[in-house]
Amino acid sequence: MIPKVLLVPGLWNSGPENWQSYWERERGDCVRVVQSDWEAPRREDWVLTLERAVAAAPRPVVLAAHSLGCALVAHWAASPRASIHNVRGALLVAPSDVEAASYPRGPIGFDPMPQRPLPFAALVVASSDDPYVSLDRARQFARAWGARLFEAGPLGHINADSKLGSWTPGQALLDGLLGEGWQSSGHAS
Repeated sequence: MIPKVLLVPGLWNSGPENWQSYWERERGDCVRVVQSDWEAPRREDWVLTLERAVAAAPRPVVLAAHSLGCALVAHWAASPRASIHNVRGALLVAPSDVEAASYPRGPIGFDPMPQRPLPFAALVVASSDDPYVSLDRARQFARAWGARLFEAGPLGHINADSKLGSWTPGQALLDGLLGEGWQSSGHAS
C-alpha cells in the first residue's frame, strides 16, 4: 500500500478512539507518523521525524494533523530542508494554541506558534468549544497560514473525548483535499 495520507498526531499520540486511529484502521491510504517521545516532545526531533516520513513517501501526500501536530506541520514547512514538494495539502484539525495558558506543559520549542503562509493547500478545522484554542485564535492561524477554515461547531478538541468514531465529515474534508488540488493561497475565510 502506498500511503496518500500521513497522520500527524499531537501530544500523547492519538489513542484507539481518536478519529486518526479509526482512519488508520479503516482507510487503506493512511499511515501514522510515529514520534519517539509523545509525552515531552522536542520540536527539532518531531520536525526531523516528519521530514523523514514526507521525504520517504513515493508520491505527494496529504498531512492529516491534530492538535500539536498542526504546530508541527507549520514548523516543519518553515524549515529550510522541508520536502514541501512532496506534500499536496494539509488537513489541520484543532490546532492547539501552544502559547495559551491552557496548553499543557511538556512540549519543548513549539512556541511561538508559526504564523507564516504554508507552501501548500491547507484546511483548518476548528471547534467552537475547544479548550486548547479559541475560535478567534484558530481563525487567526488559518489566515496566517493562507488556509481555508471550516468551523465544525461544538466538538471540543475534536479528539477521542468528542466521540466522533470514524468522523465521516472529517473524511469528506480529507477526500476533498485528496481530490480537489486546492491552491495554497487566497483561500482563507
